[in-house]
Amino acid sequence: MAGLAQALSRAERGVTGRLSEALERAGCSVEQWRILLLLADGEGHPMSEIAEFALMPAPSLTRMVDRMATDGLVHRTIDARDRRRVLVHLTREGRALHRSATALVEQQGQALLGAGEQADLQRLQELLEALAGRIR
Repeated sequence: MAGLAQALSRAERGVTGRLSEALERAGCSVEQWRILLLLADGEGHPMSEIAEFALMPAPSLTRMVDRMATDGLVHRTIDARDRRRVLVHLTREGRALHRSATALVEQQGQALLGAGEQADLQRLQELLEALAGRIR
């Protein structure tokens, strides 16, 4: 188990470092990109769901969403089904940033992995998702 934890940590740091370098060209952080990625589905999402998806603690997420709202990337609405909840949505500017940032991420992925390794990457992702599901 120690070897697995060490390998996962090294891989996560390496991938996140590469993502950070690529996203910097779009003026976007990895955390912002994760938020954009979730919100790009066109649905409004509550803060708790965004925090889980973006792998951020709630206070940090609140500050990040506040900054993104100030920058015109997201806006908040009251949930029509539960007026106590606030939903976060992408703006037109947020969608544009999502598109440009995702293109950079895809380019980085292609540079990191050869085309023949895509099946291996897909299998690795499936295994990691299964492991994460068992740990929850």
